[in-house]
Amino acid sequence: MRMRGMMRMKRTMINMSRQRKRHLSWHLHGGFLAVLLLCTACFVSGCVNQHPEGEADSKTQVLESSVETMLEITDPQEKEAVKAAKTIVQAMGTEPRIIATSPATAEICDRLELDLAGICSSTVSSLPERYQDVPTVGTAMSPDMEIVSSLNPDWILSPASLQTDLQPKYEEIDTQWAFLNLRSVQGMYRSIQELGEIFGRERQAQKLVDEFTEFYEEYRTKNEGKENPKVMILMGLPGSYIIATEKSYVGSLAMLAGGENVYAGSDQEFLTVNTEDMKTKEPDIILRAAHALPDQVVEMFNEDFQTNDIWKHFKAVQNGRIYDLTYELFGMSATFRYPEALEELQPILYPESAADRKKAKKNSRKAQKAAKKSGAVQKEKAKGDSK
Repeated sequence: MRMRGMMRMKRTMINMSRQRKRHLSWHLHGGFLAVLLLCTACFVSGCVNQHPEGEADSKTQVLESSVETMLEITDPQEKEAVKAAKTIVQAMGTEPRIIATSPATAEICDRLELDLAGICSSTVSSLPERYQDVPTVGTAMSPDMEIVSSLNPDWILSPASLQTDLQPKYEEIDTQWAFLNLRSVQGMYRSIQELGEIFGRERQAQKLVDEFTEFYEEYRTKNEGKENPKVMILMGLPGSYIIATEKSYVGSLAMLAGGENVYAGSDQEFLTVNTEDMKTKEPDIILRAAHALPDQVVEMFNEDFQTNDIWKHFKAVQNGRIYDLTYELFGMSATFRYPEALEELQPILYPESAADRKKAKKNSRKAQKAAKKSGAVQKEKAKGDSK
């Protein structure tokens, strides 16, 4: 017998029933599953508290935090929520029917060896081979709820960045849902630990955490003692671009690598800012990332930087320190390819030789070429024409 409706997830994760949810605030981690939306400040803090007293040096916190501190689950409400979710799954007596609505959540499920009843479709990201015969439910940003409902899911897993748009839709069907904190590598591994406990995949989750621990302990001192460059990150969308703060995934990567985000301090992942205000920040480096339709976005960036006169007054532009980032590595959600992303950032942020500077430019050109060859616009059009 399938157990439904016993709990709902709050904004921090797998919400509670609507009655109890009214009494919980955004700042609590105890919505039905506080799991995966904890520490939205990316790698910024090693504690559970999303809003610590005062503003500490984010980069220092990042580098001084141990893996145990960053990933340990200490919040009592969070622990209770995970335990309750685990009880629901165990009481079912069968493997739960899970739908993963984004490539990143699908990849996590694959690493945890979880079967899926439904998976997203994607024009720019490859999906795990394990799920090649699984029914698709539409894109991450706009899943087809008729298909989702027809698959009778017990759980729907989605990235927290889409919670505002998707939660009202999920509330219309009889299921549990979780919005995973994929705004940072830290958040991803916290999510992995808790999903592992809930779905009986503790061994697989611990293996992944051990891999991260080994990487982080080696990486944390890589740029110790070096001067931190001031970085501005533009996230390109079809037809426009926004500023990525350190609260976003791409922003968290730049900070972990040692960059100082010129728009740090906001409680938002992304900001809409005019170029005049950007100029006042005078970044040392401008990074350009693409979200959706990367081929269209890279052309947009190129045209704007060529035709908008203000860009030529930026020191970063004058010094040739503008770089396009590989769209598959620097998206909206954390993925297991974060070591590749950090490796790409290294010669950009800390060029120690002419060879490093050449490598950074080569990677940028390669990223542009890959975006142009993605064919995302044509794929999207073809998908629309086929409906």
